Amino acid sequence: MRDLAIHIEHLSKSYEGSGREAGRPVLDNINLEIMQGEFHVLLGSSGCGKSTLLNIIAGFLPKTSGTVNVNGREVVRPGRDRGVVFQNADAAMFPWLTVTENVEFGLRMQGVEKEKRRAIAQEYLQLVGLSSHGSKYPHELSGGMKQRVQLARLLANDSAILIMDEPFGALDAQTRKIMQRELIRIWEKTAKTIVFVTHDIQEALLLGEKISILAAFPQTGIVKTCRVEFPYPRRETDQAFIQQYLELLGYFDFGGGI
Repeated sequence: MRDLAIHIEHLSKSYEGSGREAGRPVLDNINLEIMQGEFHVLLGSSGCGKSTLLNIIAGFLPKTSGTVNVNGREVVRPGRDRGVVFQNADAAMFPWLTVTENVEFGLRMQGVEKEKRRAIAQEYLQLVGLSSHGSKYPHELSGGMKQRVQLARLLANDSAILIMDEPFGALDAQTRKIMQRELIRIWEKTAKTIVFVTHDIQEALLLGEKISILAAFPQTGIVKTCRVEFPYPRRETDQAFIQQYLELLGYFDFGGGI
């Protein structure tokens, strides 16, 4: 039986300030449990609040009310136990540092001595398939390689929870498929807890053990959390995949697409 990693109760978040949107709820009465080692996908259309929820878990945004606990402690700020993979990998990397130096950066800030942090960086660059690219700079990497560097850096920092905000959204279709398979491989090897945001039902089913669907604006909250029962690796052409895809599709109003 897995222990509880993230426990959210009656969470609400409203817009602040004095403008027209002030006071409007973005999230309302969110209740969610995510277990240690679980791959949990937050699925919803644009503007539904899934990235807001992710940023509250990460500690980047304050909540309006309710509680968010990570490993039994209330979230009040960012912490080393939660690492974030952003969609824009360029903004998350230091262009003047090599790949290896980018992966080492958090360890260097923690005061880890050079030889040890270099060994740790090499271990995780090998895990993400970049062991021969450590001397390159970010501008020399493809989009998929940059996302691998982000993953290696978080793994090197030993964050228990990986928070991923549509990390493959800017990649071409083929690279995205490769990165999805690689992420599952890394997750199975490291047993990290992953909270992954997407608006793509297919991606949610390829990756997630559990999927929480967030209601589309102007509604707020989680409308359903379901388990994906069929094993990895998953194929879109399997009957079980198609059936659950259609079930999830029924929760969306596609007026303008998801």
